[in-house]
Amino acid sequence: MSRTTPPRPLDVEALFPELKAYRGTTTRLHPRPGRPDVAESSVGGPVLWPMDEPWPVCPEPHAHGRGRRLTDVHQHRQLLAAASRREAEPGPTDDERHLLKELERRHRIEAVVAASPLPLIGLAQLYRRDIPDLPTGPGDCDLLQVFWCPFDAHGPSGTGMLLDLRWRRSWEVAEVLAAPPQPQVVGFEGYVPEPCVLNPERVMTYPFAGLLPADLGSRIDAWEEALEEAEQSEDEEDAEPVAYQHDLSIPPGWRVGGFASWHTTDPDAVDCPTCATPMHLLLTIDSSEWDGGSGSWTPLEEQGLPPHPYAGPTKVTVGRGGELNVFACSADPAHPHRWSIQ
Repeated sequence: MSRTTPPRPLDVEALFPELKAYRGTTTRLHPRPGRPDVAESSVGGPVLWPMDEPWPVCPEPHAHGRGRRLTDVHQHRQLLAAASRREAEPGPTDDERHLLKELERRHRIEAVVAASPLPLIGLAQLYRRDIPDLPTGPGDCDLLQVFWCPFDAHGPSGTGMLLDLRWRRSWEVAEVLAAPPQPQVVGFEGYVPEPCVLNPERVMTYPFAGLLPADLGSRIDAWEEALEEAEQSEDEEDAEPVAYQHDLSIPPGWRVGGFASWHTTDPDAVDCPTCATPMHLLLTIDSSEWDGGSGSWTPLEEQGLPPHPYAGPTKVTVGRGGELNVFACSADPAHPHRWSIQ
């Protein structure tokens, strides 16, 4: 089923004609629960990985002998979802609450397994044929595969995340690895995606306000303040005024290309660590597809539906419910990627 972004509440270029020069596109991925296969773009689906190629493992040694079991994480989610859909007395029963508590337990694994390399989790794979804003990878690669470690135990602080992006030529994979290795336990359930099919949709987008020329950014701020004051004077307490950031520039949710949002940290220009060339936004991994502050982006096909099955279909959580922006070098896609959590 396709997903269609509603028209924007206002024509932002009519309000600020200069924005036309900064207009871009982004592809909203619209992940929704499904059963993708290796030949499809997906989040949390099977990965097109060659039988004769070692599965990615975490390159940084760290403790990974204790955590929640993958099967428990999936069963916990399924039980909660089924209980919420129950028409008569929705919510878990006493027996289900007991089981939920058991499924939340952390387990220790065998010492020999804990000392072995930790398999990464296949988070997503994206085929260029499906996604208009996905660039060509190095050497004409047409498939981007995203992996991450299920523990926050990396970097100088020892508490950071680890992301691993791989480009490949899909037509070169002859025999697919049918049963990739998986970590026995995970440190954080937010690193465990649920299988989702994608419904790519290309939409217009504009830069984060803080990265626009100062004069234009100030005019947008003044316009928003005047709009808010006008709404308050009309005693429309429940009405949310239209905002550039929430409604007119950058859509929420998983997407490819376009502009990064900098709503948590100060706006930043990201340069390649190898060649110092400016980097472009490659992928946004979001904890939710929409929320109260960006409800205008809810697809037409899902308006009026209960939000919980759709707001977080992947069950991925970035940080404290934020988004992960992944950047690629605009001169050479083979250069290392960078990322920022917002």
